Amino acid sequence: MTGLPEFFEQTSDLPYDRHLYRLVLTDGRAHVFDDYEHAKVMWFEMDGMFTSHIDVLDKPKVRKKAKGF
Repeated sequence: MTGLPEFFEQTSDLPYDRHLYRLVLTDGRAHVFDDYEHAKVMWFEMDGMFTSHIDVLDKPKVRKKAKGF
C-alpha cells in the first residue's frame, strides 16, 4: 500500500477512553484529565505561556473481581 487511505471508517460511536492526558506546566506542576478536549481547553486558556506539554498516559486497567472463594 502506498500513501494514505482516502477514507476513515468509524467502527464505534462509544467514547474513546483508553488514555489520560497530563498537562504539564513550566513550573513542574501537572493536571490530569480524562479527555483530550478538556486538556486542550486548559492549554488554550493558559495561552501557552505557562504550559510545557501534554503527556498521553495509559489508563490503569480495572481488575475484575474474582468469582468464587
